[in-house]
Amino acid sequence: MSEKYSVAIDGPSGAGKSTIARRIAGKFGFIYVDTGAIYRTVGLAACRRGIGSKDAQAVIDMLPELNIRLGYARDGQQRMYLDGEDVSDDIRTPTISIYASDVSALPEVRAYLMETQRSMARENSVVMDGRDIGTVVLPDAGLKIFLTASPEARARRRLRELLDRGAEADFEQVLRDIEYRDANDSARAAAPLRPAEDAVHLDTTALDFEESCAAVEKLIRERFGI
Repeated sequence: MSEKYSVAIDGPSGAGKSTIARRIAGKFGFIYVDTGAIYRTVGLAACRRGIGSKDAQAVIDMLPELNIRLGYARDGQQRMYLDGEDVSDDIRTPTISIYASDVSALPEVRAYLMETQRSMARENSVVMDGRDIGTVVLPDAGLKIFLTASPEARARRRLRELLDRGAEADFEQVLRDIEYRDANDSARAAAPLRPAEDAVHLDTTALDFEESCAAVEKLIRERFGI
């Protein structure tokens, strides 16, 4: 594919960004970039070092030590590596979700990871999801989508994911975590969660996974004529 296409999908935690973006990237042969997984890996590194998620200076001091790498499995799934170890499953716990939200609020962390994300879009057609892709990371993306759903719907989806992985979780705790991340991500000074001015809003509260994917696919085909 000679022409490079970029799709930025932003939205709150649990809106289905990652699963939808992964499916859509595979559909069009694009590279899928889960930026949330990158921040989760930074959070995991801090947690493993015994650094508190809100200990800003300790997190910043840790950054030069990190060896974080993105990889892709044969099925196209993004894998995250920390110091050579595949941590793709370890970063998906509720504790690391909180860490990710807290460390991603630090401008120094965002600056540290910015070039990694942008270089992927320069070199490939991408579907990239996160909190500030359309507003900060890829402000010139060809299509920007702000994907959302009610907190309760997002909590139910996240609970299913956790239970399917064999994790212990309950709805009320997951909902509290969702609401914490919403407040934290929207109020942070560095690149807060908000839709880009030219983003297409898509609420998936009443849509199932297949319907959500179909809606995003339709937006891409209409925008790029592919």
